[in-house]
Amino acid sequence: MAKGSRSQIKRERNAQKDTRPSAKLSYARVSVQKACFVLDAIRGKDVQTALGIVAYNPRYASTLIEKLLKSAIANAENNNGMKAENLYVAECYADKGPTMKRIRPRAQGRAYRIEKRMSHITIVLDEKK
Repeated sequence: MAKGSRSQIKRERNAQKDTRPSAKLSYARVSVQKACFVLDAIRGKDVQTALGIVAYNPRYASTLIEKLLKSAIANAENNNGMKAENLYVAECYADKGPTMKRIRPRAQGRAYRIEKRMSHITIVLDEKK
């Protein structure tokens, strides 16, 4: 157990908090593997280039990530007072979410399982130095 009062523990935890602007999409109906194809393409790029990449990417996940990227940019401008020209994608990753399990009837009374996977997608921006 941590030492100190509750308020001291909370103060220390809040001091370590990441202040970079970010946006998170929970329970996106796309698998982690499919989302990572698009996320790998925009990681480390400046936001204008990243928006161009996702706008012309034919994958379904790119529409979700484009919306999420625009949200992260708006968060940076409104909450942190940053300029959009100086921003780049510092981190972007997809974590595994819950899986919906469905049944597919097969021949001779058998049943196969269909797994409809979900993911939690996070984009973290930062300013160029």
